[in-house]
Amino acid sequence: MTFKTWSRVGLPTLLAAAALALPVLAQTATPAADAAAAVAAAPTINKGDTAWMLVSAMVVLMMSVPGLALFYGGLVRGKNMLSVLMQVFYTVCIVGLIWVLYGYSMAFTGGSDFVGGFSKAFMKGITVDSAGGTFTVGVAIPELVFVAFQMTFAMITPALIFGAFAERVKFSAIVLFVPLWVTFIYFPMAHMVWYWAGPDAVDAAAKALAAAADGPAKAAAQEALDAVLADAGYIYKLGAIDFAGGTVVHINAGIAAFVGCLIVGKRTGFGKEAFSPHSLTLTMVGASLLWVGWFGFNAGSNLEANGLTALAMMNTFIATCAAAISWMIIEWLAKGKPSMLGVVSGAVAGLVAVTPMAGFAGIMGSLVSGLIVGV
Repeated sequence: MTFKTWSRVGLPTLLAAAALALPVLAQTATPAADAAAAVAAAPTINKGDTAWMLVSAMVVLMMSVPGLALFYGGLVRGKNMLSVLMQVFYTVCIVGLIWVLYGYSMAFTGGSDFVGGFSKAFMKGITVDSAGGTFTVGVAIPELVFVAFQMTFAMITPALIFGAFAERVKFSAIVLFVPLWVTFIYFPMAHMVWYWAGPDAVDAAAKALAAAADGPAKAAAQEALDAVLADAGYIYKLGAIDFAGGTVVHINAGIAAFVGCLIVGKRTGFGKEAFSPHSLTLTMVGASLLWVGWFGFNAGSNLEANGLTALAMMNTFIATCAAAISWMIIEWLAKGKPSMLGVVSGAVAGLVAVTPMAGFAGIMGSLVSGLIVGV
């Protein structure tokens, strides 16, 4: 099983651990010992991690429906509210279908550096017994859990784009745009940034290299390790660090939204009539649901329930609070009074900023990041 990751496990760490094991392996390498080691190395499903990831998948879904739908819906004029809700709800449903048909396979199987293959199209080979690694060697969660969790990421990403051209596109255009965009943009990007062979495969290949005798055996083991390391997405192999989707989700959707704005152009009546949000109450409720769901988005991306998960959760708290307060103060100074729209805009900016760094930055680092993006 191959999961998304970042460099926190570190290939040097795995290789060093394997090298330290060389003397022991050299002294105890027997067929029986090899068999026992293989059994011991088999990933173990962790029920606590599994439960946490199931909850994370559910709350990330809540980010799209109703969170994002209400956030955008409150910002448009009343006559377009249902249109925005329909766009987001359709996106969630159609992407869910595409994901199990071929999207998961394109994103998280081997193929090329740029896109996966179709070996798991139509969920081929994925059963209730399928397991995949987390970021700890020997610890796994059911593959179906990972499929569901990553599906919610694929669902919300194209929906984020709609805010850029709300009230300016027909629903029929959205119906065509979403399947094409996730197929040719999202799935390849997810593969390039998040796909790798997994810690168990790297660890096993590194230990095999450490145990191999000099000569052809060593060369073959090195070749096998190189093949495992090469089985990864293009951007991942460049050393990209993206904890929870700053590249795959936010930059990806942001660029698409910007291009969409340029293509669609200004709204009819822009500069001549008011385009005030029709319900900041709904926008605030939507932003609040986004915030809650973002804990699953960021902390869930650790794939395990441990201290690093707690760090990601705390960073998600603090960066959001800091950005909301920062935006409020700046708006107060610039316009003479703060606004509800400004505060929730700051909060969302903080959530976006902390996404790629949630598991790397310290809490004070996330605070500073939130203060900066709130400006």
